[in-house]
Amino acid sequence: MKILLPIDGSKSALNATKYVAKLAKNSRSPAVVTLLSVHDDASLNYVKQFVAKSVVDDYLREVSEKELKAAQKVLDAARVKHNMVIKRGHIADEVIALANKDKVDLIVLGAKGRGGLMDILIGSVALRVSGAAKQPVLLIK
Repeated sequence: MKILLPIDGSKSALNATKYVAKLAKNSRSPAVVTLLSVHDDASLNYVKQFVAKSVVDDYLREVSEKELKAAQKVLDAARVKHNMVIKRGHIADEVIALANKDKVDLIVLGAKGRGGLMDILIGSVALRVSGAAKQPVLLIK
């Protein structure tokens, strides 16, 4: 079973990671989890005028690695095979594109990410992914 697990550093994403660890351990077929970190760098357009592209790239990579660290620990402790992918772009689009490219069987993501007040009941990324993905999507609180 191939599982795509987008991670944004939120409590909901960590809960999704713990769920995936249990799911993978209890699965009859071997599970491979792809941890995905995506950052929409559109908000950094102003900064890019004054800072080198390499500095922005390094910053986003460091943020992604920090967000992925907790999820890695959970999967390592559960001995679940996993890999990591770091992307930049529109978050929901990147999640769906990777799911299609890698032909994953399931997308598991936190129902509420790091969004603000606009996403009171369900995160906007979760809503977009669940509405547009061809694969089953499991939202975890």
